[in-house]
Amino acid sequence: MFQNVSNDSVLGDVQLQDQHVKILHIEDSVADQALARLSLKRGPLSCTLTAVDTLPAIEDALQKQTFDLILADYYLPGFTALDVWELVRTRADAPPFVLLSGAIGESAAVDIMRLGISDYLLKDQISSLPHVIQRAMEVHEARLARRRAMQELAQSEKRLAELTEHLHTSIEQERANISREIHDDIGGSLTAVKFDLAWMSRNSPEGALREHAQSALAMLEHALGASQRIMQNLRPPVLDQGLVAAVQWLTQDFERRTGIPAQLHTSREHMEIAPAQQVAVYRTAQESLTNISKYAQASRVTLDLSDHEGFLTLEVTDNGVGLAPEAREKTQSFGLRGLSERARTVNGWLDVSSHPGRGTSIILTIPLTDTDT
Repeated sequence: MFQNVSNDSVLGDVQLQDQHVKILHIEDSVADQALARLSLKRGPLSCTLTAVDTLPAIEDALQKQTFDLILADYYLPGFTALDVWELVRTRADAPPFVLLSGAIGESAAVDIMRLGISDYLLKDQISSLPHVIQRAMEVHEARLARRRAMQELAQSEKRLAELTEHLHTSIEQERANISREIHDDIGGSLTAVKFDLAWMSRNSPEGALREHAQSALAMLEHALGASQRIMQNLRPPVLDQGLVAAVQWLTQDFERRTGIPAQLHTSREHMEIAPAQQVAVYRTAQESLTNISKYAQASRVTLDLSDHEGFLTLEVTDNGVGLAPEAREKTQSFGLRGLSERARTVNGWLDVSSHPGRGTSIILTIPLTDTDT
C-alpha cells in the first residue's frame, strides 16, 4: 500500500522555497514516516511524500507518478533498498536515491553508494535530512546538466563530422569537374592551337614570323604541361586504374620531382576498394609526400599499402628530421588535422609517430566493412 501526504495534511508541505520536491518514501514504520515528514517540514524545501512499504506498491507508484527523489530505509519486510535500486537504476528518468536507515554501518553504506546511490543518512541524524536531500537534488541536477551537455556536444560533433564529410565529398566532386573541364575544353583548345602554330612554323619563311611562331609554340607547350599538372593534382586519371596504380604513380612522381628515393610496398597488385576510401588513401599519401618534400629533409621514403584482416592501411615513413610535438598544435597547422578529418569521413583514423631526428611515420587505417558503398 502507499499513502499520499498532501498540503491539506497536518504534516504536509511547507512552502519555504519555490522548488517543490516529490519524494517516494520507502518505509514500513509509520513513526519513521512521520519523523521524516516533520524533519522536511522544518527544512527549506517544499516536499510531497508518497509512502510505500512493499515492492508491488513501489512499482505501482513508479508507473503512476514521476518522483524527484527516492528516500528508502535499507531493511524492509521481504526486501532491501538494493532491490529497489535495481528497479530504478536503469530507468532513463531515475531520480536520486537516498538511504535513511538505522540498521546499516557506515562502511556498508559507502560500499552501497559506489553502486550509484546518491547519499545515506542514519535515522538518529534525521534532523539533517533536508540538507541531505537538497544536496542530493543539486548533485543530481548537475549530473543531468553534464549529461545534457555531453549529449549536445556529441550531437555537435556528429553534425560537424557530417559537414566535414559533405565538404570533402563536394570538394572532390568539384575537383573532378574542374579537371574534366580543363581536359575537355582548355586542353582541347590548346592542342588545336598547338597544331596551328606548328603548321605556321613549318610553312613560314625564315625570319621574324617563324621565330615568333616557334616562341609561341614553346609557350604553348609550357601551358599544356601546366594544365596536365593541374589536372593530376585535382583528380588524377590514374585513380581510374585502381588505388595501387594511383599510389605507385604518386610515389614515382615524388621521386622524379624531388630526387628523394621512394619505394612502395603493397600486399597485392589490385585492391577492390570503395571510391571514397580510394580518395582518402590517395589524398593522405599526396599530403604526406608534400610535407616530406617541404619540411622533412629526408633521404629515403617508404610507403606500405595493405588490405589485410579487414583493414586498409597506408603507412608513409621517412628518415627526416622528425616532427616536434609542439608543431602538431600550431593554430595554423591544418595538414594533419585535415588528414584526420578526412579519415573520419570513411570511419578510419590517423596515427602519427615522430621523434626529432628519427623521422616520421603517418599511418592511415580504414575498416573494410563495406567496400561496395
